[in-house]
Amino acid sequence: MEYTVQPKVKETIQTLTGMEPVLNALGFLREDHENSIAQQLELVQIPAPTFHEEKRAEYMTDAFRKLGLTDIHIDRSGNAIGVRKGTGSGPKILIDGHMDTVYPMDTPLNPRRDSDFIYCPGITDDTRALAAMLTLIRALNHADIRTTGDLVFMGSVREEGRGAFGGVTEFFNENKDIDAAVHMDGCGIGGIIYQSTGFKTMEVTFHGIGGHAYGAFGEVANPLHAAARAVAKIADLQVPVMPKTTYCVSNFHAGNDAGIHAIVPSAAIKINYRSNGQAELTALDAEIMRCIREACQEETKRWGKDEITFSIETYCDVPAGSLGQHDPIVEAAWESITYLGAEPWLEEGGPTNASIPISRGIPAVCIGDGGLDTFCHNAAAERFPVKNTWQLPQLAMLVALSVAGVENGTKSIL
Repeated sequence: MEYTVQPKVKETIQTLTGMEPVLNALGFLREDHENSIAQQLELVQIPAPTFHEEKRAEYMTDAFRKLGLTDIHIDRSGNAIGVRKGTGSGPKILIDGHMDTVYPMDTPLNPRRDSDFIYCPGITDDTRALAAMLTLIRALNHADIRTTGDLVFMGSVREEGRGAFGGVTEFFNENKDIDAAVHMDGCGIGGIIYQSTGFKTMEVTFHGIGGHAYGAFGEVANPLHAAARAVAKIADLQVPVMPKTTYCVSNFHAGNDAGIHAIVPSAAIKINYRSNGQAELTALDAEIMRCIREACQEETKRWGKDEITFSIETYCDVPAGSLGQHDPIVEAAWESITYLGAEPWLEEGGPTNASIPISRGIPAVCIGDGGLDTFCHNAAAERFPVKNTWQLPQLAMLVALSVAGVENGTKSIL
């Protein structure tokens, strides 16, 4: 089905891209590309595994200071924040990229460049967004573009894994005045994430008495067997194809080689499940809990001597949500991508930092997906495509200007 942008948004983007300062800024972003890459190379060599982003936060706040932002600080969550003040009472817009990477602190960070790519763990996800943010600020300063609303720039913490969007969650908990958000994750343009894929990650520990594998056999129930029963039940669950709903038992831990002849006193599994629909996520959560309870009951009944119990530690619990496909910020992203000469598409779901504002009803998009082969998430092969990747900050700028409003130029599409 053809995607049609409403006249108000189309006219706003057309007006923006016809303004001399905006054209000047777009050109600057292309010319500043090598300088942006140089900063990206500096940033990528600063280790920043989730929960250890302090050095990158220092880099970002120092860069914000040099670029003339105000209210520069590292908040109590560890987010690096700086504000480019607007000229009036327009909407307040967050522009965000996360500082953490998926790589341990001791990962070698030695960038290698050829004619097409830079290779280094973390070079794209999400180091590119941080460098893109800085070149975007330089472009606005160079072209002397004044927005009506404030632009809040943030390098956020704890996006990946067990971080569970912690930095941006705590930011929105403490900053109720943000009217819209533009999140960058990746390095291309094309894909528009306007939904929050809800997900839950937890560790379930099964508890028993334990004992010798021979001497205690038949006398005690086995927590590891209960865990295995639970995994088997979960593996048989049927979930909807639409909205996309998934589950994965990703870890199974019990015992050790020293106690290879023992019935363990505890066994643990870790599980992640997701859905683009909140009702489906809630239903899946209930089914997984049923599997766990039944597994404990069956293992307990099997031996009839003691009871298997369980405890849960929840690492992540993010609700599902969605903007409308024709929310003004979504249409602004679509029209801006088209203007930049790329083919836009709407992503189905997406667990990104944008999930937090979207799930709270705040207009937000995540941009940065340029296609399936843009980069690879592993320490041996993550790569950044050098050519044309100045377009990500160009796109972020156009969307941010459309929602913030420009003095003597355009009003906010909100």
